[in-house]
Amino acid sequence: MSYERLSACPVCGKSEFRNKLVVEDKSVSNESFAIVQCESCGFQFTNPRPGAADIGRYYESDEYVSHNSGAQGVINQAYKVARFFTMRRKVALLNKKAPRKGKVLDYGCGTGHFLAACKSNGWQVAGLEPNARAREEAARRVGQPIGAEDLGGFSPESFDAITLWHVLEHVHELTGTLKQLIGSLKPDGVLVIAVPNVESFDAQHYRQDWAAYDVPRHLYHFSPKTMTLLLKRHKLVVRETLPLPLDAYYVSMLSEKHRAERNGGLLSVLKAGYKSNQYAAEHEGQYSSLIYVAAKR
Repeated sequence: MSYERLSACPVCGKSEFRNKLVVEDKSVSNESFAIVQCESCGFQFTNPRPGAADIGRYYESDEYVSHNSGAQGVINQAYKVARFFTMRRKVALLNKKAPRKGKVLDYGCGTGHFLAACKSNGWQVAGLEPNARAREEAARRVGQPIGAEDLGGFSPESFDAITLWHVLEHVHELTGTLKQLIGSLKPDGVLVIAVPNVESFDAQHYRQDWAAYDVPRHLYHFSPKTMTLLLKRHKLVVRETLPLPLDAYYVSMLSEKHRAERNGGLLSVLKAGYKSNQYAAEHEGQYSSLIYVAAKR
């Protein structure tokens, strides 16, 4: 097992960090990982972290619903219900923000539900997914091959839209991957990125028990400020930032489970989710999860 330590901030390149939190992986390993914050730009990231060759074992859980549509339990059933309601909204968002209904790449497509919905809506679709089990399920669901993670198989500037639904926080080679994704995007295409928001109310409320830290699978912990800085570094401009309001309830449900003896049950979940969305409405849209719609300058 090898770990790697970042010596430079992935957003601004500076090298002075301070310790922010120590968070336990309560999903798979029960190991603890440090989250540091860049003194210059404020970006938070897991450091040190498992190397790319070793991170796979931290995804080895039948309960990891993004890689296994058959995952059971109350929380996973809640995830599936939320997915049912949000899928149509995601496709509608794509139809509205993309320059045309052409070709879309879903990077980190999981079990392929979004790609299947896009294909049914008239899009030409392509997907990449590193997890073998999820990739096989996605291929069956979409009815076409799904690649592992090699962007080199696509022609430059070939996609009208590229989507990353809760994926960018998992990517080891952040700079290199973004460069490749941008190179695969048409000049007027859109990049749609959804990630948890470390400045949300539920992040502050649950602190080290906040499920969206999800260490070590989540390598980066974005805020609107640091996401904007990262995309600006890659010559992208954020056109719009949109909320995923159901995430506040789902993340709160997971976080209450993490709190063990202090678990307040369903009432606490509903209160935290409601307060998180209310806080966001009053504090410049700091929702639990955010969608960033970005384009080339």
